Amino acid sequence: MNPPCGRCNKPVYPTEKINCLDKYWHKGCFSCEVCKMALSMSNYKGFEKKPYCTMHYPKTSFTIVTDTPENLRLKQQSMLNSQALYKEDFEKNKGKGFSVVADTPEMQRVKKTQDQISHIKYHEEFEKSKIRSDAPPPENRQDYESQQPNLVGASQPLRPGPAAPPAGGKRYQALYSYVAAEPDEVSLQEGDLISDVEPIDDGWVFGCNQRTGQRGMLPANYIRSV
Repeated sequence: MNPPCGRCNKPVYPTEKINCLDKYWHKGCFSCEVCKMALSMSNYKGFEKKPYCTMHYPKTSFTIVTDTPENLRLKQQSMLNSQALYKEDFEKNKGKGFSVVADTPEMQRVKKTQDQISHIKYHEEFEKSKIRSDAPPPENRQDYESQQPNLVGASQPLRPGPAAPPAGGKRYQALYSYVAAEPDEVSLQEGDLISDVEPIDDGWVFGCNQRTGQRGMLPANYIRSV
């Protein structure tokens, strides 16, 4: 009986089986839990029996401080000092009627985001008002269209036809390096050009590495069209 896949729970056949992290995986299902990048036995990182790429591998770092009598005394002393400083600042600013906001990096980021949103809204309103100003008034629109039929016909948007299938000669470029884990796979180096690309299943395509001349399977999320 074929064991279930660790991700999709479908049966895993021997020809596509990957045994890792005490589970069996389809070759296309063995991917990062976060970005779904295809992984192999040479570049995965396991955490709680789940595969991750190097970029999204969970990092846990923490320290435990015991509540000893000395630590409790220091904590209480810090709270008293904070209350005294707060009261002192309150008395100084009492009656001034304003508060000072520090120009921190976070405040600068929020201000920049608000400026960008305002700029986008301004351009949207400007384009809308421009369209309204270019249109003829309602009472003269019929005469305007009858006098300029060619202009009216040209102003009507064309309906887009069905999308053309991708050309067979379209080339792709490798975004990352990849080491073939199986005999039917193709190794990649960042920047390699790939031709004759044909999709196989989720996460994998068939193509030819123009640098080495090898043909075979390669992860689809390692390449992009050029």
